[in-house]
Amino acid sequence: MHSHSLVVDLYELTMADAYRREGMAYRPATFSLFARAIPPGRSYLVAAGLDDALSWLEELSFGAEELAVIERLGLFDHEFLSWLGELRFTGHVRAVPEGTIVFPHEPILEVDAAIAEAQLAESFLLNQITLQTTLATKAARCRHAAAGRAVADFALRSAHGVDAGMKLARVGRLVGLSGTSNVAGSDRYGFPAVGTMAHAFVQAHHQETDAFRAFASAFGTTTVLLVDTYDSYRGIDRAIEVAGECRRNGTEISGIRLDSGDLAALARYARQRLDESGFPALRVFVSGGLDEREIDRLVGEEAAPIDGFGVGSALGVSVDAPTLDTVYKLVSYDGRPVRKTSTGKETWPGAKQVWRAHDWSSDTLALAVEPPPGPAWRPLLTEVMHDGRRTPEGQVSLAEAHGRFEHEWSTLPPRLKHLSAPTSHPLRVSSRICQLAEEFDAQQRSEEAP
Repeated sequence: MHSHSLVVDLYELTMADAYRREGMAYRPATFSLFARAIPPGRSYLVAAGLDDALSWLEELSFGAEELAVIERLGLFDHEFLSWLGELRFTGHVRAVPEGTIVFPHEPILEVDAAIAEAQLAESFLLNQITLQTTLATKAARCRHAAAGRAVADFALRSAHGVDAGMKLARVGRLVGLSGTSNVAGSDRYGFPAVGTMAHAFVQAHHQETDAFRAFASAFGTTTVLLVDTYDSYRGIDRAIEVAGECRRNGTEISGIRLDSGDLAALARYARQRLDESGFPALRVFVSGGLDEREIDRLVGEEAAPIDGFGVGSALGVSVDAPTLDTVYKLVSYDGRPVRKTSTGKETWPGAKQVWRAHDWSSDTLALAVEPPPGPAWRPLLTEVMHDGRRTPEGQVSLAEAHGRFEHEWSTLPPRLKHLSAPTSHPLRVSSRICQLAEEFDAQQRSEEAP
């Protein structure tokens, strides 16, 4: 099997060869990865994917198998293949730690490296940061909507491939979901595995009550019975009957799950019947076509007595915002700041730092060499890789990243968390960056003048 080093776009290889031929390959460069815009109805993003990005950079190499693939493209000579075989990533990375809240135009990471090395990293870094940030943001919104109730990832079956399903489990752990149905994700990321039963189990028995008895007999106190295969109201009553039988045998089952119909009305009926029958601790879980807005409606407008939510497709593909307008742009080359000036896609020149006011009143985008705007500001980007190897700041565990998210989340103002009409977060651009941009633009105009 080929290594992940081949997970590059072809133009990164052709540019690397062209840089090499021109004697430019080892000139210093800085690339900035950021989101140009945020999907409608959102104000923030949860930065994620850095750990996988750093692992790729550490392991970047082209062995015999990879070089054979590139040779078969018929575009490159043996000098380039030999050069590529010796290539390793030797640069530096500055990044916001995973779990940090970020906003549009703020670098999630910046790469300082020889231009050929940094260019080859473009597609993989964008792939990992974009996917995981997209999913982490969606998961955080679902958790917010649930207002302290459990939210579980049920989305493996609808994720865009196994890798995406695993990354979803990872970011679910990062932002504090209660569990995942994905057993491999649970094991890899130290995340509770959760699940109940499918309708098939009920259908495979002659009577719904027989299915409930069999399942409860097998799983005892962890049992959650799926009650909507046929008539949900009768299913609830039958589950209560089986819960009573289990109690008489010394076992208290855990809960019931509703997966269709009017979830608010059914949850109210279930809670009333459970309480009347002496099961105030037996929990009511719901699933089926949920997203953060539906969860918010059930919790808020409906005040439905629901203890937890299983979220599938809407979470697994971030259905309303399945990707981000993330870019990876050159901002400095060979000691001179550069920028893109095409309409609607302008970039700011120079290596940067983001400073955040402690009270979340605003952020400031500044050059990396600039001091903080004042005493009550904190820097977001830190060096996570130096000379191609992780620094201590780049060796953060997923549990530590979760802790960072919890701190960020607990201080994020409610105006920025709103699910449909959040306020935008002010971003000030330093005067030095603006001056550099003006100087660059003036130089470009003078060079283009007849």
